Amino acid sequence: METRVALIGIMVENSKSVEKLNELLHNYGGYIIGRMGVPYTKKNISIISVAIDAPQDVISALSGKLGMLDGVSSKTVYSKV
Repeated sequence: METRVALIGIMVENSKSVEKLNELLHNYGGYIIGRMGVPYTKKNISIISVAIDAPQDVISALSGKLGMLDGVSSKTVYSKV
């Protein structure tokens, strides 16, 4: 199955959703290339970027599930290769 490389940008504004967010990322761990999280205490948010190499439907499913978490928003950028 063909895979795509993408970057999922995640903003966490509700710290109560972090446990569910980490559980989701763990469940998709086989596809994740790497991740970086930056806490921005001045605004009380966390900024997370996740690099992923997976089939299109897997990336869309993860991004959608992340966006359904309370206080979490996500956007996905796809590579052209």
